[in-house]
Amino acid sequence: MANLRSLAKDTAIYGMSSIIGRFLNYLLVPIYTFSMPASSGDYGIQTNIYAYVALMLPILTFGMETTFFRFANKEGEDPKRVYSTVLYMVGGVCLAFVLLVLALINPISEWMHYEGHSEYIWPMAIVAALDAFQCIPFAYLRYSRKALKFAMLKCLFIVLNIVLNLMYFIAVPMLYENESTRHIVSSFFDGQVRVEWIFYINLICTSLVTFFFRKELTGFKYVFDARLAKRMLNYSWPILVFGIAGILNQTADKLIFPFVSSHAGKEVNVQLGIYGACVKIAMIMTLFTQAFRYAYEPFVFGKSKEKNSRETYAAAMKYFLIFAILAFLIVCGYLDIIKRIVIAPDYWEGLKVTPIVMLSGILLGTYFNLSMWYKLIDKTWFGMIFSIAGCAVLIAVNIIFIPKYSYMACAWGGVAGYGTATILSYIFERKYYPIPYQKGRIFSYALLAAVLFGAMQAIPELLPGMHPAVYICANTVLIIIYIAYMSKKDFPLKNLPVVGKYFR
Repeated sequence: MANLRSLAKDTAIYGMSSIIGRFLNYLLVPIYTFSMPASSGDYGIQTNIYAYVALMLPILTFGMETTFFRFANKEGEDPKRVYSTVLYMVGGVCLAFVLLVLALINPISEWMHYEGHSEYIWPMAIVAALDAFQCIPFAYLRYSRKALKFAMLKCLFIVLNIVLNLMYFIAVPMLYENESTRHIVSSFFDGQVRVEWIFYINLICTSLVTFFFRKELTGFKYVFDARLAKRMLNYSWPILVFGIAGILNQTADKLIFPFVSSHAGKEVNVQLGIYGACVKIAMIMTLFTQAFRYAYEPFVFGKSKEKNSRETYAAAMKYFLIFAILAFLIVCGYLDIIKRIVIAPDYWEGLKVTPIVMLSGILLGTYFNLSMWYKLIDKTWFGMIFSIAGCAVLIAVNIIFIPKYSYMACAWGGVAGYGTATILSYIFERKYYPIPYQKGRIFSYALLAAVLFGAMQAIPELLPGMHPAVYICANTVLIIIYIAYMSKKDFPLKNLPVVGKYFR
């Protein structure tokens, strides 16, 4: 029982640090979009560069984070020897990557369409390398059950990043505008915010976090075991493939867009910035899915030996979709309010992608739920196949349709990619591990949501020129209809705590 309590505590710490971290990073969006006009294209540059960083992380770690856990806990292996060998491997790859980028910085900048702007590339190359290297001592903290230090370092990075961004994007311009304080910042600020400072700040924060790993990187003998390394590489390569496919599903649209877009010059970054900003609103669905995942994964494996486990999984899928659809309707219904808080007005023209991206988030969550069947029967290679198939569809949709439909193709590419992975997983689940999903009930919620969403879109067309409050009130009524249906079918009001007695 004590072990279970400890596990629950650690899970809560890891989960909350991740979710809180994502939420706090979410707060940077209004800072950036209100400081960098859409017409500058700067937010598009940031969106594109960070997509490259995200892609490089699984490549530079090449599955060694998971591999470390497997071999460190393997009977007959010396955990310190495993840890040391992994540090050598990942550290060597990261160092080689940085040196290669610095040596080829000009051709790389030109290839990425940032000729003459190497300041966009080299800081984030170092950040990607440091982030990848940090994955190993972070893994060691988890192995050593030091969940609190893990969470504190994650939060330190986020808080420091937000503080420095607030200083540069808000405090520094204020100091510059005042003639009596202008001299304080004039050495590095000329009155116009520059996107490269986002990358400089990230580099500062990442470097500082690395400093706090002194204990995890010292105090033991560094050894490189070549035979052990070979065995670990044999284990890790499927994880590498899976990781690359997974991250491409999230970033391929932002990577491909500059190469195939019909827009020219700066306009490419303008359009990508509008898309990137509006996608951030849809992150609400990502936060919901992430929170569900942290609770669901240990729950599934804990229930796997129970007699009625499959019925429980089916119920969990139903409840996930019920609340995911509710989140979708709430965001869409109050988008007029949310947009005013999260992004600047000159980015609003791209808001039509937000519901589509949220739909892809629902499909991603559904795919995660469905993925449990092959984990439970130890056939995880199915996940690699499904992810690669979904990634291939997403990339194809982007390459074919971006030239004509711009970032709308990016949004629908996500739906197509995650939809493909979800359908494939469901088909094979029927054969290998059939779960009695309540398809009729789930379909009824989906159909109702489609009708309500259609009504949300139609009301402004039917009642043009009305005050925005009228549309918000109408959308509120539509959301209440969905909640009432939830109450009738699956959440009777009489079962609610405290107030339930008034509905019996």
